Amino acid sequence: MKTKETKMKPKDKPHYVNNKEFSLAVVDYCTKVKESKDKGEKHPIVPDYIASCFLKICEGLSHKSNFVRYTYREEMVMDAVENCLKAIENYNIETATRSGNPNAFAYFTQISWYAFLRRIQKEKKQQDIKMKFISEAGIGHFIDNTIPNSPDQGQEVNQHYVELLRSRIDTVKEADKQFKEYAQEEKKQRKRRAVNVDSDLSDHLV
Repeated sequence: MKTKETKMKPKDKPHYVNNKEFSLAVVDYCTKVKESKDKGEKHPIVPDYIASCFLKICEGLSHKSNFVRYTYREEMVMDAVENCLKAIENYNIETATRSGNPNAFAYFTQISWYAFLRRIQKEKKQQDIKMKFISEAGIGHFIDNTIPNSPDQGQEVNQHYVELLRSRIDTVKEADKQFKEYAQEEKKQRKRRAVNVDSDLSDHLV
């Protein structure tokens, strides 16, 4: 007899953020920032609670199927956290939502999303540079085709790896092309959506 699996409650998940509490904390901080600007005083430091929520939002987003397999996922998270810290002062506390309540979670999830895309594009450019260098220099130049006492076998093995590497390069290029098309389509869809959303964007992160 199969035992029924207990589904984890959202608040019990490691990256859970209470949107109401988080949004109120952001509004309170932005209000203090505005007051400090009006008085010509130094801006207050972002509270630890807000900073920890940024990290949870970014970590949670990075575990979505869109991003979890990237080898530089941690760099993506750090980029996103930095972007959130820079963007918090631009958060409009008067932005209306369908519920009538502030929705900082959606705002900073979107900030993180685009930070991820920028990091991916940056890494892809570096990858393209490496591949272009290898392609122009000749793949065989990077492979030692000498096998002691068997030069013909060495040449055969060399050719095998050359073809294998070329195949993988073509595969990566095709994957990059599909990703760019996906990113462009996602950007178009986001523009068509209302700016003042009241969701955690989970519908778009499958």
